[in-house]
This record gives sequence, C-alpha cells and structure tokens, in this order.
Amino acid sequence: MRKNKIFVACDTTNIKKIREIINKTQISNLKVGYKFGLEFLNSKNGRTFVSKMKNKTVFADLKLHDIPNTCASTIKAIKDLKVDYLTMHISSGLDALRAAKKVSGKIKLIGVTILTSLDNKALKEIGFNKDLKKVVLYQARLASKAKLDAIVCSAQEVRIVKKVFKKEIITPGIRFSSNTNDQKRTLTPKQAFKNGSDWIVIGRPITKGNIKKNIQTLIKNLN
Repeated sequence: MRKNKIFVACDTTNIKKIREIINKTQISNLKVGYKFGLEFLNSKNGRTFVSKMKNKTVFADLKLHDIPNTCASTIKAIKDLKVDYLTMHISSGLDALRAAKKVSGKIKLIGVTILTSLDNKALKEIGFNKDLKKVVLYQARLASKAKLDAIVCSAQEVRIVKKVFKKEIITPGIRFSSNTNDQKRTLTPKQAFKNGSDWIVIGRPITKGNIKKNIQTLIKNLN
C-alpha cells in the first residue's frame, strides 16, 4: 500500500524541540520528511544540526530569490548539508532557475509559486494584475521549462499545476480545521492528496501541543 508522504515543518530554533518533533513523528504508516526554513537554517546551531542528520529526508526551505550567479553559488555553498530538497522562487526567472538546476546535482530543486499566505488582494497590492491562479499556471510552465524537480503550490492549485508540470508537487498551507493562522489558501490533508499532492507540508497542527496526539489526528483525517 502506498504511504502518504508528509514533510513536518520544523519552525523553531530550539534544538531540543526539533529532536522531540523528529522522535515523536516516526510512524510506520506515513513517509515523513523534515522541512527546515530560514529561521532554523540561519540560527546558531541549525546548519550544524542539519549537516549531521542521517537516514532522514531533509527539505531545506531557503526560498532562493536572486540573480543567477548568486543562486548557483548558494547551492554550491550548501552541498555539504546533503539535503534532499531545496526551494527557489520561480519568480527569480528562467535564467536563474536554469543556473541553479545546472549545479544542483542530487538535490531536488523545488520551484516556489505564489506563497500560501497571499491571496488575490495581496497580489494586487504587490503589483500583479493577473488572477492568482493564472500567475501560478505561468510559473508552473516556467518550472517545467527549467526542468525543475518539484513545485511548491497551494493544494487549491494542484490540479491546475498538474496540467503543465508532471513531476512532484508539494503543498503547504495544510490545516485540520478552519483555523488558518497566517495562511490564506488552505485545505485539509485528505483534500490535498485527493487533488493530487505528492507531499503535504504540516507545521503547527502537528508540532504545537501534543505531537503524538496530533499525528493520530492527521491519520484519522486521512481515512
């Protein structure tokens, strides 16, 4: 039976808490990886901790967004961490995406579409004049053209993305209930997988409070 795949977002600088999250999310009926973002990877002990992880699927959520040379150089600089996945904003442009992909090696390069904390109103404030879903579709086409390994998008846009991007799709903004926190475009785990997500990313609904109980809630949600 195919296991559902989740990345647990380890959004803290507390090493003790990270160890607790990893220890309490080892469960046989799920494939679990660990996502480390800017907060942890820029902390005093974060980089060292990740570099010593063994036999775990590691997702470095750095969201690179810069000129081609800087993006490529940054990927070279973090290769000692031996991460499995690395994020980069698709809005960096085709040249930057290709430059990054050229040096990524075994690291799976993930293109980030529109952040799940944004909606159409927020996009207009930034200066976009296209509907959010159209922007995501444009970005998915660009990721395909650059031969990226995966895409991050809202679970609400998976079906649109799958029309033009045929590799892995990773979806954050996953919630068990209507409590969305700072996310705007959310779905439940079951809805996300039904839409075609390969991986879902879950942070606070699992890591806040009783982790083992929260994992069981996730499993019930998937049934």
